[in-house]
Amino acid sequence: MSQERQSIDILDATGLSCPLPVLRARKHLNSIQAGARLTVLATDPASARDFPRFCESTSHRLIEVTEEAGVFRFVIEKGPDRNSVQESGGPSL
Repeated sequence: MSQERQSIDILDATGLSCPLPVLRARKHLNSIQAGARLTVLATDPASARDFPRFCESTSHRLIEVTEEAGVFRFVIEKGPDRNSVQESGGPSL
């Protein structure tokens, strides 16, 4: 099996203010498979703080953060679904 990642989805959250970029990203991440990546584009300066915190508080991994001309680009890898963690003997909630 190839080690290539699945295609990366792009979520354009430019022009949206906190907390909408994170909320839209969370909704999109809920619709993709674990291991898939989501690129989020955001212009809200607070997103530079919000996305690392969001990923720290979830099972998702923040792969990359860049900023160019006022547009932040976050690449997030979806972590395992909570049900998968419980089924594999992980901590139950």
